Amino acid sequence: MELLVDILQILGGFLVGAIVGFFIARKYMEKYLKKNPPINEKMIKAMMTQMGRTPSQKQVNQMMKQMNKYM
Repeated sequence: MELLVDILQILGGFLVGAIVGFFIARKYMEKYLKKNPPINEKMIKAMMTQMGRTPSQKQVNQMMKQMNKYM
């Protein structure tokens, strides 16, 4: 009986640790991505230039707005 209680306590500890760890990691990644976005205006301009288009600032702003919408 005591062994069963000990095992349940260990499993409960792991479960609580996993849940707390998930939320801490999620908050950290949100903060990191906000500080260091994966794509910026310079990258968008380079990508559009490589595709053979000369991007206007309006087009770049539209692309940035779309990118930020999904982040």
